Amino acid sequence: MWLQALQELKRRLDDKPFIELLLLALLESLSSSNMKFSLTSVLGLALASNSLGPTLVSAYSLVDNIVGTAFFNSFDWQAIADPTHGRVNYVDQNTAKSQNLSYASADTFIVRADYKTVLSSSGAGRNSVRIRSKKTYTNHVAVFNVRHMPQGCGTWPAIWEVKESNWPTGGEIDIVEGVNDQAPNAATLHTAPGCAMPASRSQTGSSTQLDCNTQVNGNAGCGVKFPAASSYGPSFNSNGGGWYALERASTYIKVWFWSRNDGSVPAEIKNGASTATPTNWGTPTAYFPNTSCNIPNYFQEHNIIINLTFCGDWAGGVYGSSGCPSTCVDYVNNNPGAFQNAYFDIASLRVYQ
Repeated sequence: MWLQALQELKRRLDDKPFIELLLLALLESLSSSNMKFSLTSVLGLALASNSLGPTLVSAYSLVDNIVGTAFFNSFDWQAIADPTHGRVNYVDQNTAKSQNLSYASADTFIVRADYKTVLSSSGAGRNSVRIRSKKTYTNHVAVFNVRHMPQGCGTWPAIWEVKESNWPTGGEIDIVEGVNDQAPNAATLHTAPGCAMPASRSQTGSSTQLDCNTQVNGNAGCGVKFPAASSYGPSFNSNGGGWYALERASTYIKVWFWSRNDGSVPAEIKNGASTATPTNWGTPTAYFPNTSCNIPNYFQEHNIIINLTFCGDWAGGVYGSSGCPSTCVDYVNNNPGAFQNAYFDIASLRVYQ
């Protein structure tokens, strides 16, 4: 029994609310009349005390409520060369506004690519947008309410977190990412050498590579494929989008996804509540524990980035096997109308700490 109790305790050590519950159970046992207790009895009490759980859950508080025009003040437009070598020309905020590649209303924020211009093969890539949050975050919860994501052959949209100035030492967390309309979504970590994930862990998605090291397998990272096709691309859009949520803690990183009409969407996610309690959200879609990866050592303060590129290292590299026509660069150059749906429509971004 002692061995079983210790094994269970080890499995639950990364669950802060559970540790609080365990400590309360221990205090209750110590304060009892006979003051006799055992590890197994205390652990059993903690595991069985469902009625105590809600009062002990540590809620995160809303610190940034970014909706509509607030995106223009909360993010910088990065007119930079694409680090992933895409057929793209990232523009600054003024250009994005003047070309209608970035605009907002009361509860809508749009970033998109140009869909009107035929490109010269010797000229710049397709105009598009890459934005980076002005603030940085370490431990936090971020909830993205997305109605529509870019779709089309050659597209490579992403929502992610990173410390660009110290990559890969500062770590990278990909929350939304895919190419060429190939569902489902994947959440992935990219790190310096020494961070890996266990093969078996509590998540609804499917693990791919377990080594997060950017030097392994062409920087594939340690990824998790989502179980639902509606998590990415045209299927995501036809369902009206959905919510992606990230929790980054000192001992784990978790990502959830709920499609727009999913009956299991937590009320605080759907309603944009002032607090967030991820322990009430069920099994995460992707779970990255600290079993063989010291999270604070591999992940520093991060900006949030939202961007759309074309072709490049990934979308271009697998374009020939994606069922898309022509070659990636030729298609992007000569078919502007194919990118009329290459846009993000974001209802809100809420960050909790």
